[in-house]
Amino acid sequence: MLYAGSTDGVYRITGIADGASVATDRVLASGSVYRLASVAFDGRRGLLAAGESGLVHSWNGREWTELPVPRDAVYAVAVSPSGGRLYAGTRPSGCFVADVDSSLPTDAADWDPVAGFRRLAEREDWGIPRHDGISQVRSLETHPDAPNRLIAGVEVGGVHVSEDGGETWTARRIDGFDAPHTDDVHHLAPADAETIVASTGSGLFRSTDVGRTWTRLDTGVSQRYARESIVHEGAVYAGLAPSSSTSWNEDDGHGLFVARDGSDSLEPIDAPAADEVVVGWGVVDGDLLAATHQGTLLARRAGDWSIAGQLPTPDAALARYLPLADHPA
Repeated sequence: MLYAGSTDGVYRITGIADGASVATDRVLASGSVYRLASVAFDGRRGLLAAGESGLVHSWNGREWTELPVPRDAVYAVAVSPSGGRLYAGTRPSGCFVADVDSSLPTDAADWDPVAGFRRLAEREDWGIPRHDGISQVRSLETHPDAPNRLIAGVEVGGVHVSEDGGETWTARRIDGFDAPHTDDVHHLAPADAETIVASTGSGLFRSTDVGRTWTRLDTGVSQRYARESIVHEGAVYAGLAPSSSTSWNEDDGHGLFVARDGSDSLEPIDAPAADEVVVGWGVVDGDLLAATHQGTLLARRAGDWSIAGQLPTPDAALARYLPLADHPA
């Protein structure tokens, strides 16, 4: 079952498998949702929604429980491979952890600051004036083949890696490119334990050694603003724009791209809604799905792209976040 975060909460999306226009049903009323994740706690799958209104959880996608985090806006969420620790990334940049071996957090006091990340945030000069000098943790990633590793993407602050569950951190800078905003990290997409793709304000980059070195993927295209990507069946898919979201409705140079089979270069994809920026990715029953800043839901079936339906984006001229997640009904 597909779920989508939007500007006013979470929607359950049905009709994907039929290949016809989808139906939408709002299952959570809230502020904008920034991240949506289907994760496992003690072998049982749950759905997490992080956003403007904080962090909430559901087992069935219908009934939701608040998991109060010490800061109001939650931009990223991750679960340790063991399922015993829950991480939340916030604005201003903070990383908090809760022990969920026995139960999910019910009070802000159940969360602890990740001490190593707090020391990192205190000494780093993060944020830029147009963001009011405030940064946010936009991505938190874990992988089962690296059980103690936690990767954070900060907007604006770069990529940082911990190999000990957050006690100590190392900056993995995207350096050596003619690109001024590589520390403006919007999203991190893992391919395996060592490989991550970073979507930044100055391009799309891939590392095969957890950020020690980086390769630029968008050298052959004119679009330089990467919002979000996904690694699917060995290929990197991303929507790119000429500039930041303030001009998306006026720009006509957006594009959908793919880097196939480990290639270091992007190929344009001929798809509907080419004048819209993809801001969310998901996979349901093997079909790759993409949500655009205008709410258009695209589906790739048997190698062909089509419009699957329209996602609600109430009271928004454009959607900067439309996260997608597949979760059992």
